[in-house]
Amino acid sequence: MDKPKKETSQPLAPFWQHNWAGLDRVFDNFRRDFEHTLASFPAISMPSFSISTMSCDIVDEVDRYVINAEIPGVSKNEIKLNVSDNVVEVSAEHKEQEEEKKKNYIRKESKDFSYHRTLSLPEKVQGEKSKAKLNNGILTIEIPKVTPTPKPKSNSIPVQ
Repeated sequence: MDKPKKETSQPLAPFWQHNWAGLDRVFDNFRRDFEHTLASFPAISMPSFSISTMSCDIVDEVDRYVINAEIPGVSKNEIKLNVSDNVVEVSAEHKEQEEEKKKNYIRKESKDFSYHRTLSLPEKVQGEKSKAKLNNGILTIEIPKVTPTPKPKSNSIPVQ
């Protein structure tokens, strides 16, 4: 008759059970080898192009909405504005390039950035009657409502 085998439990990772320095060394070696492998690839330069959201304030003025959007650094011909039903979409894209030539030296610097924001309004608006004006980096959009919102009645209540 065979002797029953004695069960021995082994920790999942006996190497790391009491040797955290050894675990750190394993990860350091992995990171070093990984970085070394990536360094052998040629560098890829991506153009710097940033998309940012603009700060917007929406004011309900009974018969219309007034939106003030901060979009510094763009001119009015770089702005696209779409209004439909109860959605306003504002976007702007700016590309700037500067070139300087001296003897055999050429320097080019460029700034590319864009803004994009989609705003939902609580009521339908008349997009075809909207007006927009850009002044010192603030875009002001006035959009008439289809049906004006009546002013809420206010009742004064005495405190006893």
